[in-house]
Amino acid sequence: MDKLRISKVDDVQIIRRGIPSTGTLHLMPHHLIFCHSVSQHDDNVPDVKGPLAKWVPKEVWITYHIIARCTFRSASSASGFPSSIRLQCRDFTFVAFNFADEKAARDVYESIKSLTCKLGRIEKLYAFSYRPQPPEKNVDCWPIYNACQEWARLGIKGEDGDCSWRISEINKDYKKLSKFSPTYPALLAVPSSISDNVLNYAARYRSRARIPVLTYLHPVNDCSITRSSQPLAGFRGKRSIQDEKLVDTIFSTSQSRFYGTAGIDNTTGRYQRDISNQDGPPNGDDSNGAATEALEDYLISATSSQAAPNEEHVYGAQQRNLIVDARPTVNAMAMQAVGLGSENMDHYKYGTKVYLGIDNIHVMRDSLNKVVDALKDSDITPLPPNRDLLHKSGWLKHISGLLDGASLIARQVALQHSHVLIHCSDGWDRTSQLSALSQLCLDPYYRTLEGFIVLVEKDWLSFGHMFRHRSGFLSSDKWFVTQHEGLGVSNVGGGPISLGQSGSGGSALENALLTAKGFFNKDNSSRESLHDSDGEVGGHWDSPSGGNRPGIPPKAADKEITKIKETSPVFHQFLDATYQLLHQYPTRFEFNERFLRRLLYHLYSCQYGTFLYNNEKSRVEAKAMEKTRSVWDYFISRKEQFLNDRYTGPAINERERGQERLILPRIGEVRWWNEIFGRSDEEMNGPAPAMSNDRNDESGSVLTGVETAEVAIGTGAPRSAFPSSRNRATGGAAAAAQGLSATMAKLGIGGKSDGARSGGQDGTGAPQSKQAMEVEMQ
Repeated sequence: MDKLRISKVDDVQIIRRGIPSTGTLHLMPHHLIFCHSVSQHDDNVPDVKGPLAKWVPKEVWITYHIIARCTFRSASSASGFPSSIRLQCRDFTFVAFNFADEKAARDVYESIKSLTCKLGRIEKLYAFSYRPQPPEKNVDCWPIYNACQEWARLGIKGEDGDCSWRISEINKDYKKLSKFSPTYPALLAVPSSISDNVLNYAARYRSRARIPVLTYLHPVNDCSITRSSQPLAGFRGKRSIQDEKLVDTIFSTSQSRFYGTAGIDNTTGRYQRDISNQDGPPNGDDSNGAATEALEDYLISATSSQAAPNEEHVYGAQQRNLIVDARPTVNAMAMQAVGLGSENMDHYKYGTKVYLGIDNIHVMRDSLNKVVDALKDSDITPLPPNRDLLHKSGWLKHISGLLDGASLIARQVALQHSHVLIHCSDGWDRTSQLSALSQLCLDPYYRTLEGFIVLVEKDWLSFGHMFRHRSGFLSSDKWFVTQHEGLGVSNVGGGPISLGQSGSGGSALENALLTAKGFFNKDNSSRESLHDSDGEVGGHWDSPSGGNRPGIPPKAADKEITKIKETSPVFHQFLDATYQLLHQYPTRFEFNERFLRRLLYHLYSCQYGTFLYNNEKSRVEAKAMEKTRSVWDYFISRKEQFLNDRYTGPAINERERGQERLILPRIGEVRWWNEIFGRSDEEMNGPAPAMSNDRNDESGSVLTGVETAEVAIGTGAPRSAFPSSRNRATGGAAAAAQGLSATMAKLGIGGKSDGARSGGQDGTGAPQSKQAMEVEMQ
């Protein structure tokens, strides 16, 4: 292969966790393979010598595409130190190679670089040449997800069924020319009374034409989880009658058949909360987040009741249909500067909107990079990770926020018998996380191996999470760093980075408005001109071949590159949150921890075609099913390796502890997923001297605001809070609203910015950095 400058190097020393071993390094078209010998008695001490030692060969395989950072350090002959290459991988493998020959080391470095970030096209990745061996060869899991079968399982039988929902084929050909939604699946579940004509008009009001559509229907109370993108409201507060009709119809597809909160049939006493006679917010111990959950439920209930102050309300008896905007309130408001934004609740009177304050892709990428900083010397030293840096990364805070948001959604559907519409900006990052996690809590089927695969196919792959952009499969020059003996770091592609790049500090709102400069000079009549609001302004072109960007010659545009600012560990966070549920409920999941760990590995290995594209349309056009293998082939053909021996089965008995349909995360028990980082539980989760417990020091709620047509609560909410900006609230309602301020204070809402819940990005109280807003503006 012409990209290989060298194919074999002898006498190479590998170092892992400070333990060296000498062997031969082979460079293959898609892998590095290091061959060495280890003592059969102890793999951790490979250099044991003596006549009694028994040596066995061992190989270390590293696929090029999983390399997140490659550092080459050349050494002069006078220094006495060998040339070295250090690799940080996206599965958190850290290794160093020492070379006696400086030229050989440089040839290896340049070969690795050419085979990762110089490919230029997705079709040159390993998936397109991978040929499995039996038994995997005999398995074909591409058809494992069938949308119609999954809708039927949820009770949607099609046009002939007696159901409030139908399957629309308005997007079956991904009609880009007809201006519908190329990032949505071909089949969409929508209310039966809504025509395709209404959908066409409603699509003009949602970013990327990602209209509210069904993703989950509760089998007991027929309440729904729907998902969409943000509305195109803008500063002028534009509205769409068709969008309002669609949302109102979704919220009307079922009426609560359950009145009173004590003894709801489809729950257990463990989760029931009777607040019908409660005059104030609940109090109590919050060691596992129970008090926070109760406060959240009380706040939403009390706020919702003020929409009709003259009617008698029994908390827990009425539906409290929710619109969940996953973004911090200030970020949602800033989007109005570019013609986007959030729903004006004056026009969605039968719902309550909540803001969850979940940070954007830049903050999440920066957080993971800080985790990597705490682990980055794992190749050359056996020392444990820097617990202080782990704490400052804020990673567990972000995982806790996702689980808290998913818990809120699950409680609204299962306990309050309400409908929930979820969106963030474009509805493919935070929306996918919250939607999938809440369904894991609600439905035991998704906690089986097959069900989890269906969930990933449905809410991530089918609904258009941008795996290709978020994962950076084609790597980047900026991930390759050259160091010279006695000199500082020189990055041939730019400044040094870890798994992405961080922005500099600055005012989030000011940055958002400055970034919007020039937007109003563009023609925004077409949905295709809208930028990716989960990335930075500048957008991307989402065709299988990369597309031709305006102003760039076709030949230059044909070469695909990784945009580092569009990469983010969004799916990794979902798997981490799933691990938390698995750890807290070890008998409720059919799959084990290793399944999640290997799934993250194969996200980046590029061995399978499942995750290589951004949406269903791109996969179909690229003929991924014909040219590549499904990642599920790997797991199904080795199913016994990924089964949880503690699993008690899918049986549901609401009166039997441990067999309830609903599970809820215990936020206070969120912990480090030590296995994914290649560390022991003691190293990641054990006591940390002179430091607060980094698992449980994030108090408060994920909520950053609550809004109805009458009342808005929370700093930065789009209307004044108490009383209503329209002066429609009665004196009693206004007084009740004032009484909610104590609840808001307990939840950490109001009186500080959205970012203050977590003390800024790193949980230290520092101001939010530039990237905290930048992502919303793409």
